[in-house]
Amino acid sequence: MKAAFASAIFILMCISASAIAQTATDSRSQSAIRGVLDAQVAAWNRGDIESYMNGYDRSPNTEFVGADSITRGWQDVLDRYKKRYDTREKMGTLTFSDLEITMLSNDAALVLGRWRLKRANDEPHGTFTLLFRKRKAGWRIVHDHSSSAS
Repeated sequence: MKAAFASAIFILMCISASAIAQTATDSRSQSAIRGVLDAQVAAWNRGDIESYMNGYDRSPNTEFVGADSITRGWQDVLDRYKKRYDTREKMGTLTFSDLEITMLSNDAALVLGRWRLKRANDEPHGTFTLLFRKRKAGWRIVHDHSSSAS
């Protein structure tokens, strides 16, 4: 009886330790993902689209889904941004808000949020869903689905 009780306590302790370790890992991953998003906002607001794109996985499989198009490949996504935002006035000032990060596994996370561009004559805004994967270079966006509310 004592052996069974001790075994049960040991198993519960192992499960608890594993859960605590996973929570710590998730917290570090979420902080790293927030860091990527913060770096993107800073780069955008400097007018540096190339550095903004450092948040995306440099892969031919990277995808951007907008209201009326699907763009595949890191370079094509970069070209899309450069074409649509070819002046600082068009870029405006970017903010992200209402971020929700859900860890799907140790190397995958789903991020929901809102984006807003403050420009001289308008304030386009909308929502996004990002799929992040952990790569050798760190956490990177592999799929971006952004919708405009305006």
